[in-house]
Amino acid sequence: MKIDLVSEHASPLAAIGGVDAGGQNVHVAALAAGLAQRGHEVTVHTRRDDAALPERVVVQDGYNVVHVTAGPAEALPKDELLQHMPGFARVLRHHWAAAPPDVVHAHFWMSGLASVEAAAGLLRPVPVLQTFHALGSVKRRHQGDADPSPAERIDLERGLCRDVDHVVATCSDEVFELRRLGLPSDRVSIVPCGVDTSVFTPRGPVAPRSERRRLLVLGRIVERKGHDDAVRALRALPGAELVVVGGPPLDAIDADPEVRRLRAVAADAGVADRLVFTGAVARADVPAWIRSADVVLAVPWYEPFGITPLEAMACGRPVVATAVGGLQDSVADGVTGDLVPPRDPARLGEVLAALLADEERRAAYGAAGVQRARARYRWSRVVADTENVYRQVLARRRPVEVAR
Repeated sequence: MKIDLVSEHASPLAAIGGVDAGGQNVHVAALAAGLAQRGHEVTVHTRRDDAALPERVVVQDGYNVVHVTAGPAEALPKDELLQHMPGFARVLRHHWAAAPPDVVHAHFWMSGLASVEAAAGLLRPVPVLQTFHALGSVKRRHQGDADPSPAERIDLERGLCRDVDHVVATCSDEVFELRRLGLPSDRVSIVPCGVDTSVFTPRGPVAPRSERRRLLVLGRIVERKGHDDAVRALRALPGAELVVVGGPPLDAIDADPEVRRLRAVAADAGVADRLVFTGAVARADVPAWIRSADVVLAVPWYEPFGITPLEAMACGRPVVATAVGGLQDSVADGVTGDLVPPRDPARLGEVLAALLADEERRAAYGAAGVQRARARYRWSRVVADTENVYRQVLARRRPVEVAR
């Protein structure tokens, strides 16, 4: 198949760890590479955020990345991109009119808007599938007036549920939310995010560590990730340190507003000497950091899916996560880790204290996590399941030939 992925703000070529660069970038890159490996012709369309970027990049993994000029060729917060989606759609329509794909898979709601608009102007119908990665209704519920999303986001997502051919959801909690937006149950399939189990393995290099027990959080440093709850939980764990992997480069870490806020929280809690920021790390170094941890934390207020627990489980590390969103699917409570309520640092501290004191249970969680990651979340399975959804959608669209 000729498959076009659209990911307006999350380029598969971006450095991971920035405010708007995280799990979606990893997901799109791995899906594109996996589909190409299965013999498909794959192109990812993403917005040009640097004037120096070439129009097309042929990635070593066998797929193409096309940089679409839509708005200024500079980095912009994703919540400011809606006004540029009509321009993005015009470029997509131009590409697709000349070389229509067999299927379009949009990632994030604004990519969906551009893809639906572009596909609607084509002579040959092209099915558009949608993966939201996050829903405005959930974000608004948890952030309220602090949500920077465009005011019309929820209504536009409701319209996408009506306009796209099919939605590929990443977890069961998301399906519930989509049904509330009006999506019929026969137009949604669950295919989770994945993990590269050939890279994230129990054996391999280990990052340097101190004598203290190590708790580790990984990824973007933004408020909803709940890092401050992890910091406050340290009060119940006098022999432990919290290592935060990700965020801006180390030479810029001191100027980051969220880092400064977390340091103030740590100082107020009396644990400032046990909070460590690594700054951004190369993607290739992430497994070594995970292996250095006694427990990996994923404690956001809400989370559409969350790949950190998958990476931790694949490396054989126990996980403590909040019981929100996709984490309720990926972390088997009492088997690969422990689930705790969000925004409850006291309960988080209790659970971590018990787990750090029980080496046998940590080992059991780690072993079970490796099995679960390899059986359910390896990328080869995720890609094959996604491809199967494409084929089902195409089969439904194919006209029935009438015998003559």
